[in-house]
Amino acid sequence: MERNKILNLGLIGGLLVSLVFVAGCIPAGDGEATGFDPTIIIFLVLIFGVMYFLMIRPQRKRQKEHQQLLEELRRGDKVVTAGGVHGVVESLSEDSVVIKIESGATMRVTRSSVVTKQER
Repeated sequence: MERNKILNLGLIGGLLVSLVFVAGCIPAGDGEATGFDPTIIIFLVLIFGVMYFLMIRPQRKRQKEHQQLLEELRRGDKVVTAGGVHGVVESLSEDSVVIKIESGATMRVTRSSVVTKQER
């Protein structure tokens, strides 16, 4: 789903950029000398603004939420790792987390691989 969204945005952005450059190639009427057309800059700023609000800003928001989740991890929290392993946090260190899985085994994973925290 995310990949399709990015591809669609890329196609729309490419279309807008090509429209801007094609519009700049149209000769002026009545043999007048062509000058600088500021609409090109306006369109480029508009395209970058749309890309910022649709792609960059949401990604930064997700990164901040993930960082906050990692900072709030405590012993006893139920977590899911990036690999899909469900477990309970047994101990925490600066860069790793030891989780206890259903079979009773413990497993050390990188702290950043914890994706979500489940409600108890």
